[in-house]
Amino acid sequence: MPKMKTKSAAKKRFRFTATGKVKAGHAGKRHGMIKRTTKFIRDTAGTMILCDADTKIVKKYMPYNR
Repeated sequence: MPKMKTKSAAKKRFRFTATGKVKAGHAGKRHGMIKRTTKFIRDTAGTMILCDADTKIVKKYMPYNR
């Protein structure tokens, strides 16, 4: 049986925690910062933990990183 491949886009965007949760960067911070509020920029700093529905999808993309 051949090995399953990891999606290249997923391995660049997501990391797993020790308990199996998925970390990702916040959306909406690439450009257009002038129109964003200071609160939005502050709240989207760093990474976030994905919800359970999105975690299921990401784990399918990365079969060996569990």
